[in-house]
Amino acid sequence: MIDLRRLEILRELARCGTVAATAAAVHLTPSAVSQQLASLSREVGTPMIEPDGRRVRLTAAAELLLRHAHEIFTHLEHAESDLARFRDGEAGTVRVGAFATAIRGLAAPLLRRIETSSGLRVEIIQIDPEDTVDALLARRVDVALTLTAGASVAGAEDARLEHWHVVDDILDVVLPLDHPLADRSEVELADLAGDDWILGMSASACLVIAQDACARAGFSPRTRHQAEDYTGFVALIAAGAAVGLLPRLAQGPFRHEPVAILPIAGPPIARRIEVQYRAGTGNQPHIAPVLAVLREVAASGVAPLDDLRALPVLV
Repeated sequence: MIDLRRLEILRELARCGTVAATAAAVHLTPSAVSQQLASLSREVGTPMIEPDGRRVRLTAAAELLLRHAHEIFTHLEHAESDLARFRDGEAGTVRVGAFATAIRGLAAPLLRRIETSSGLRVEIIQIDPEDTVDALLARRVDVALTLTAGASVAGAEDARLEHWHVVDDILDVVLPLDHPLADRSEVELADLAGDDWILGMSASACLVIAQDACARAGFSPRTRHQAEDYTGFVALIAAGAAVGLLPRLAQGPFRHEPVAILPIAGPPIARRIEVQYRAGTGNQPHIAPVLAVLREVAASGVAPLDDLRALPVLV
């Protein structure tokens, strides 16, 4: 490998013309400059200077090497500029993991906001909540949006991770338009005890939340259908096959579907959304701006039911 410091000395010799002037420019003695040029000659396998009376001149090989050196030092200047921008939070790539509905409601608007206000590049990767911890520790993502039906997310006790609450995503009742309760302003869950239900699968957060909410209302939901994809979920309800609970972050695409989306009477039922990242990375200049936008989301809360089922701070 060619030593960049020696290459810089060669470049200065070409600029200054003499060993003495070069020594003054690079803050070395003339003897040290000569030694560095001799070492460079050994590195590249051919002399870099040759006698020219009482002075020295560059060899043809040195001239060839300098043409590359100018490009190398130009790239280094660009690298220093990019690093300065990185330190200022104006450059770099942040990989954000998010579950499906968080991509639309949180991650996509986050990407727009970050990339229009800075030089940061945001990459979005869909990750199910149960895979979030592994994705972070394996460094597949830098920041992750995840959720839980309980008090804390998976990995909350892991010292390698940090996390904080972003927002509570409220769930509303979804009914077929011809349902007897579809014209109400709100619905008591207990009034749906005799209906067929569509629920999530695989012990997902929404499944657990729905089962717990119905239990508190005094019944166990009569599960007729199960679906993870909300498009099929809403389609079955629109067909009159069941009732269900739908998070507000997922409701945007279904505002014009033939279903009634109504709030639940009493205390809201919600899934808890948190952000997670590797411990010690929150202050890194490319990650801190992403977390700052998410903190604004936390401060604003979830939009009302009659809004676009999105977060107004990101609209």
